[in-house]
Amino acid sequence: MPVRGRNQSAQALEVRGRLFLIDCGEGVQYRLVEERIPMMKLDSLFISHIHGDHVFGFFGLLSTLGMKGRQTPLNIFAPPAFGPMLKFFLSYYGDGIAYEIRFTPLKMKEPETVLETKSICVKAFPLNHGIETFGFLFQEKEPPFNVHKDAIEKFGLSLTEIGTLKRGEDVLRADGSVISASEATYKPFVPRSYAYCSDTAPFPEEAAWLKGTTVIYHEATYLQELEDQGALRHHSTTLQAARVALEAGAQKLLIGHYSSRHAEIARYEAECRTLFPETYATSDGESYDI
Repeated sequence: MPVRGRNQSAQALEVRGRLFLIDCGEGVQYRLVEERIPMMKLDSLFISHIHGDHVFGFFGLLSTLGMKGRQTPLNIFAPPAFGPMLKFFLSYYGDGIAYEIRFTPLKMKEPETVLETKSICVKAFPLNHGIETFGFLFQEKEPPFNVHKDAIEKFGLSLTEIGTLKRGEDVLRADGSVISASEATYKPFVPRSYAYCSDTAPFPEEAAWLKGTTVIYHEATYLQELEDQGALRHHSTTLQAARVALEAGAQKLLIGHYSSRHAEIARYEAECRTLFPETYATSDGESYDI
């Protein structure tokens, strides 16, 4: 329900220069403008489910992209039920859209890769919300090894040998000497990951599917005192969200999607922190670095 100071579900995620939009609640294009997020650079749109607070913004967004003259194809990953909505939109408002919309219906029963580039992998997985609903896991791939500059000079490495070391392989020279990859190389960064889990009640496989995720965003619609409402409406409570992060071994938990009956979000954060201290209750417009 509309609440002063809270907009509906939408997150902008930037990974290695690619911009993704996760869910597309009402008024999302206005929020993109207000936060100076360049909508024309949008690579893909991920829709978790077709409840209105997660999709009502896509009409305006797709129309504006067309009016701005977008030519680059737009990927949309969403449940099959989104297909008729997209068809309706295009039948009435599609004349001015020159860019290709590539819609991929999500049908998996366990995590599956839906998008892959040289540097990232995006998986979708089913959630527990009473209708077809999906979560999304964004993972950086393991980077190739970098070769220490002093090792290049020390061993007089050729380009071929540098390539071998970057693959993590030792170099065996004609004279029988070996240049160890562990000595001459290093990993430039530890791959990071981000999971989006909204809307969902807890389910047995969730924490296992998110094992080792760096940062998890998980809906926490209800305070723990309203656990019965969560079960009835297929939503999570504060402690249920915290338990997922704890069992998954996440570094940080972000929560949101608060019930309209609670104006103060500090209680949400406090309850989660009794179980998972690295919990942060999100507010509109906040930015997080992973």
